[in-house]
Amino acid sequence: MAADKSSSKGQAWFCTTGLPSNIVIEVDDMAFHLHKFPLMSKSKKLHDLITEQEANAAAATVQPISQSTVKQRADARLAEEEEEEGDGGGGGGGGDAEIEPEEHFQILLPNFPGGSETFEIAAKFCYGVKIELTAANVAPLRCAGEVLEMTEEYSENNLISKTERFLSQSVFRNLKDSIKALKSCEELMPLAETLGIVQRCMDAVSSKAALVDPALFGWPVNDLAGEPRRKTTSTKARGGGGNGDAEPWYEELSHLGLNFFRRLIFMMRDQELSPDVIESCLMHYAKKRFPGITRCNRKPSSSSSSASEVEQRELLETIIANLPSKRTSRTPTAARSLFGLLRTAKILSASEACKSTLERKIGAQLEQATLDDLLIPSYSYLNETLYDVDCVQRILGHFLDSYHDRPGDGDGGSNIGNTRSPSVMLVGKLIDGYLSEIASDANLKPDRFCDLAVSLPEQARLFDDGLYRAVDLYLKAHPWVSEAEREKICGVMDCQKLTLEACTHAAQNERLPLRAVVQVLFFEQLQLRHAIAGTLLTSDAVAPVESGRPSARGGEQEGERGVGVVGVEEETSTWRAAMRENQVLRLDMDTMRTRVNELERECTTMKKAIEKIDKVAPKGSGGQGWRSSLTRKFGCKLKAQVCDSHEPTVVDARKVRHHQRRPSS
Repeated sequence: MAADKSSSKGQAWFCTTGLPSNIVIEVDDMAFHLHKFPLMSKSKKLHDLITEQEANAAAATVQPISQSTVKQRADARLAEEEEEEGDGGGGGGGGDAEIEPEEHFQILLPNFPGGSETFEIAAKFCYGVKIELTAANVAPLRCAGEVLEMTEEYSENNLISKTERFLSQSVFRNLKDSIKALKSCEELMPLAETLGIVQRCMDAVSSKAALVDPALFGWPVNDLAGEPRRKTTSTKARGGGGNGDAEPWYEELSHLGLNFFRRLIFMMRDQELSPDVIESCLMHYAKKRFPGITRCNRKPSSSSSSASEVEQRELLETIIANLPSKRTSRTPTAARSLFGLLRTAKILSASEACKSTLERKIGAQLEQATLDDLLIPSYSYLNETLYDVDCVQRILGHFLDSYHDRPGDGDGGSNIGNTRSPSVMLVGKLIDGYLSEIASDANLKPDRFCDLAVSLPEQARLFDDGLYRAVDLYLKAHPWVSEAEREKICGVMDCQKLTLEACTHAAQNERLPLRAVVQVLFFEQLQLRHAIAGTLLTSDAVAPVESGRPSARGGEQEGERGVGVVGVEEETSTWRAAMRENQVLRLDMDTMRTRVNELERECTTMKKAIEKIDKVAPKGSGGQGWRSSLTRKFGCKLKAQVCDSHEPTVVDARKVRHHQRRPSS
């Protein structure tokens, strides 16, 4: 068989069996020139129509073709055959010219399932040609067999029985093929629903998806474009239906329409499938419909460009409403995708309930987010800031609420007030980085900056260096803030939790208020004094150990002969490590001594300046001196020994240790 096809409408399809056609069946824009008897042998519907037309040629549904039309079509067909085969074929044209007009009939099949392509395959099946069934054409052919009444009772090995066997033995056993067959049913409604094909496809997809291990393909899929897919071989053993690649069935699922996809997700939830599988299906479907969710893929898809804003909003709200409420995956990919959904929801002006659901779910896994995820632009004209700070603060609140209620997972949420949880510390570092990014926004008010900075508990920050950097950037970008606001902004950080490097920078920072600088200097010197004292104590404690270690090891060798060479080597390596550590501590001690001398000179200079201030103070001050004046100005009480106590305390302590070492030596 062959078909003469062209790109123009009204194209004709001829059966080149050597016999002239005696019936024309029109499906859509295609006219099929066929023969009665092959069609009547397989299709009861066509048999009844042809019989009816033969019995009553004058009926309205029968349209006889005139002799001139038949002759023109026969001449055109013969001319094309001469061009292709190179022979005359005049006899065939004469044969068509001798056909009586009443023997040619025309049958219209409107709204045929699957269109002209499906009817072509069905016609080939009637002629006995071997057809190839696939997951994409088996459902249309099953519906075509139902319309044409190609049943087993009418003819053995008919189209209906053939397609049913292929569905049950091949399609429904494979996850990808079941989704393809379900996709083909979208153009076959409501007949596909009546025949139960849709329901059976969904049952097959749900049952096969329940057997797929989410760990095989990761969560939810690979975001990197062009990266080769990861092949798996255990999917077959677990009932995956022979799909060696775990990701392509997500690809097929993303081609489904919203109605079928929604029904399939509802069925998965009713069957209590794994929340990871359901969430992966939803997120991959969202990525295909909204390409902007993943920033590595900005190319618009055909499905997303054709949908209106209302349809996209409905689709987005459906996806978000069906996301599992429980915490599922813990990978950065999950958090990145959820933040992409939140941005899309803001762009499409989704409902507040939809955005609140996303914020709550993001808050449950905020420790997996990155700084780039938190930088959500302000899409509303009501927000003056460049980024949506209120949204981030709400997400942070959801994180703290969910962490208190989170069951013990290695860093128990119930102990958030007692121990330093890794998750809370990760979020603390993330928020400090976010504060540094938004600090340069000229429209960011000091109150909003401070509220976000103090939202985290004290255990979230081991050091306040990141917070100090954010404060410094904010003061640099907002030089017009008042002195009271500067002190309030600097009050969000704890000077006791600044490292020596941060203290050194802060002591020379002209943007900080004077009170903050004095507090930094005080705690910096306090840290240095404690560090020096600890180093001296360590050096004194190591000396006796060095002198007594050989005899102790010799006693162990004499008392316990069973100790092997390995134990002696381990003890020797430990002793050498302690010696190296002692040398490093001595070097650090020298460095800190130098730094203490510098701070002492700075404190002496400040003391002289304060004495000058005290001299020019009014006489009615009560005679309390420069210390009371400093207390009123800076709001902190400093003891005199902070700056000059090194002479009677530290030096004397060194002398005492020096005298104690002489007798021992």
